[in-house]
Amino acid sequence: MRFRRRAPIARANRAVADLVLPDAVYKTCPWQPRALVETGLRQWLRCCAAALHDGQVIGMPSHAVDEAWHGFILCTARYTAFCETAYGRYLHHHPDGGAPDGARAQADSMADQLRRTVIAWSLVADPGEECVLWDLDRHVGVAEPWGICSRRVAEIDTAIAGFSED
Repeated sequence: MRFRRRAPIARANRAVADLVLPDAVYKTCPWQPRALVETGLRQWLRCCAAALHDGQVIGMPSHAVDEAWHGFILCTARYTAFCETAYGRYLHHHPDGGAPDGARAQADSMADQLRRTVIAWSLVADPGEECVLWDLDRHVGVAEPWGICSRRVAEIDTAIAGFSED
């Protein structure tokens, strides 16, 4: 089972590492440093690989990264090609209230979706790699930051560790 999980994640990690993001991605994403936002976007795209593989809907923990992702989606040919390479299919974006009727994204709370984002990160992170997504908005000066508090991330990480020991 672990081998089956590693293959799609490894494929997505390679695609994310090879991804060249054009300046157009940042047209509506003014926050600096851009390198931090880009790191967050790359980590988000890696988390999406684990979520898609497991049929899960995850939540976006950063307004700044969400804006960069919107910019990437608008580069339609590049985004479509990336999705095919990384995930083997198109990664749709369902903004709050924008999911099709009956879609899981409508039924789950944002707290549940963010919990799954933390879980997805635990599946894709390299050993010792720190996730910048949780409080990125605060670091780049987003006026109304999104995110997930470090205490909640730690609680989820502890639960994951306990589950994997069973």
